[in-house]
Amino acid sequence: MSETPENRPPKPEKSTSTSHDAMNDDERNERESSDGNPIALPSHVAGSGTLDRLVENARDYARASTAENTNKAYAADWKHFSRWCRRHGTDPLSAPCPDAPLIGLYLTELAAPTNGAPALSVSTIERRLSGLAWTYAQRGFTLDRKNRHIATVLAGIKRKHARPPVQKDAIGADDVKAMTATLPHDLRGLRDRAILLMGYAGGFRRSEIVALDVNRDDTDDGRGWVTVQDQGAIVTLQGKTGWREVEIGRGSTDLTCPVRALEQWLHFAKINFGPVFVRTSRDGKRALENRLSDKHVARLIKTTVLKSNVRSDLPKAKRLAMFSGHSLRAGLASSAEVDERYVQKQLGHTSAEMTRRYQRRRDRFRVNLTKAAGL
Repeated sequence: MSETPENRPPKPEKSTSTSHDAMNDDERNERESSDGNPIALPSHVAGSGTLDRLVENARDYARASTAENTNKAYAADWKHFSRWCRRHGTDPLSAPCPDAPLIGLYLTELAAPTNGAPALSVSTIERRLSGLAWTYAQRGFTLDRKNRHIATVLAGIKRKHARPPVQKDAIGADDVKAMTATLPHDLRGLRDRAILLMGYAGGFRRSEIVALDVNRDDTDDGRGWVTVQDQGAIVTLQGKTGWREVEIGRGSTDLTCPVRALEQWLHFAKINFGPVFVRTSRDGKRALENRLSDKHVARLIKTTVLKSNVRSDLPKAKRLAMFSGHSLRAGLASSAEVDERYVQKQLGHTSAEMTRRYQRRRDRFRVNLTKAAGL
């Protein structure tokens, strides 16, 4: 929710010096750990109460341009890079800005640390670079990722250190049934049962599940809403590529029907406005107002996997490592016996290749091009 003039925290006093060297450590850390959106009034425009509110609103919109988790990750990336620069006697915003050779050395340090720290994976290094590029862009600079000091170093890191991605196991229909069977029949159990069944049937990310509202525009932090109809539920979601609708049909039995589970949760929790999935009281008998964190979905999956017979032939630590919030999404992609394009639409993928990455147990040799070619 946007800050109002009444509850807005006081702005820090401006330093009397513009020199980087004149800044103390607290001031530098505050600047470097900011949200990366240094939006302010142009220097030639006089400030006013109205313009100050517009600046705050503009900052809110800038922060909303990317997901909250992405903003946090980018802020952490910038903070880490800033500290690395200070340790080596430089500043991330000193000329030339951005300093491509310096960034190339930073990427090298991430891949082959000289201080005994563990090396980062290629995907994490690429994410760090994306975070730097985004933060520089918010500050009015352009980071050229094709610069030879960056591109060639990154290409070498990929060639030497790249590994196939580690994927979490998919949760199938039988697994979901076994997991929901471990849940109690109190209010908390109704909620968690609806989360598992809706997450599986919709192929949702855990962040999408907890971001749902009952109605459109119920809350400022909602990213979608649910409309229950006779034949099923329509979930309208705000994704990376815009708004999309996900159809969730009713199941073959009330016991495993995601829509029925959702209806029961909303009815007994007496929820008709605001977030769909909220916290409950300690005794599990009363729904509270606070929206659940997406971490609850991950914990729920791991807890119910352990309580059920899902891969019970493996040690506990192995079972915990095999499954995560993405396991529900991968489960739908792997288990639904329908044309691939329907799965692609349900998951909101822009390409069939992305959908195939989620299909853990698909028939890879259903089309045999060797025989089709005459061999």
